[in-house]
Amino acid sequence: MKIILVLVLFCLALFAIDMNKASVEELKALNGIGAKKAELIVQYRTEHKCFKNKDDLLNVKGIGKKLLEKNEGKISFSACK
Repeated sequence: MKIILVLVLFCLALFAIDMNKASVEELKALNGIGAKKAELIVQYRTEHKCFKNKDDLLNVKGIGKKLLEKNEGKISFSACK
């Protein structure tokens, strides 16, 4: 049973949306993210270089803790360059 759980978590990590690379269209696949919020995410990312972690997303207008909780496990953050 533990092996199955590890495999499921691994698969989720493979398909997580990278907040530092995702396009507007890819971001719209997240719960509660429409075109406007996706555009604001990309705009913030462009202006600030990257998101270091999920708390950085809270700086984007319209993104709150509940929205982050809805997407827990669906988002990832590649290293900042």
